[in-house]
Amino acid sequence: MKTLEIVRSLAAGLLLVNPVLQAKELRDIELRRLFEPTPAERRAERAGRVYIYEGLREDDVERALREQFDRASSMMFIRVQPNPAASSRPSGDGSAPVHYQDDGC
Repeated sequence: MKTLEIVRSLAAGLLLVNPVLQAKELRDIELRRLFEPTPAERRAERAGRVYIYEGLREDDVERALREQFDRASSMMFIRVQPNPAASSRPSGDGSAPVHYQDDGC
């Protein structure tokens, strides 16, 4: 039992020191919530709850507003990552910096 607790603590520590992994997992969670909300999430939205999506890509936001328009009043998007120009797309190795749209609010 003690070994299991140690392993869990180590795993949690690794997640805390790996922000790239955290960001990917958070994005996955937000995309799931955005495009495949659970019945409980839908009920909360109908009751007036607004979910703030942070750091999604501009393509994701455009798709959400197109496909989930009936739920738009329950969504807020902050720090949206703009679509890169075709000639400046990163190579996929994660070395390119991420830029966000931020209006200073």
